[in-house]
Amino acid sequence: MQHHYQDLISLFDDVFFKQYNTRLIKGGDEPLYAPADDNCTFHQIIFAHGYYASAFHEIAHWCQAGEKRRLLEDFGYWYIPDGRNEKQQKKFEQVEVIPQAIEWAFNVAAQRKFHTSADNLNGYQGDLSGFKAKVHQQVLIFIENGFPSRAQQFIEALTNFYQTPYPLTALQFGENVGNSEKEHEYETF
Repeated sequence: MQHHYQDLISLFDDVFFKQYNTRLIKGGDEPLYAPADDNCTFHQIIFAHGYYASAFHEIAHWCQAGEKRRLLEDFGYWYIPDGRNEKQQKKFEQVEVIPQAIEWAFNVAAQRKFHTSADNLNGYQGDLSGFKAKVHQQVLIFIENGFPSRAQQFIEALTNFYQTPYPLTALQFGENVGNSEKEHEYETF
């Protein structure tokens, strides 16, 4: 199956632009959420280099962010780059469970492998398998109780576009996880 980031941009625009004045934008090295301002009349979810994984991850954060957070650059979240110590990494993983669970659902809907990411190759590694288990548990909670509404809208658009069985079930998530964090970072389509 072919995956082109331009398809994600079109799907996102079709589903969300009119209601949320938000567009998905291919960027450079670093992803960024930029609210509308004097320089741009619409909100921008900027993902890195056309990487599918980056687009899905940034959209997942947007789907989780409330109305007030969507008016702040990068939703007002703290971010300490690669090289975090143990305490910083545990905090990072705690706030990443929900967005990575949403991101996993996007990957299942698009029939792609998902790779959890601790995003800390040069710092404290922690328990990656434990982190994956927490993300998987959150996926199961979402399947049982429903995804956040914008995430649900995008999952539906993805399943329709990629002709993936819908609604998503727990069985679809058992076979869809990858093992390599580095592979996640460098894939490009």
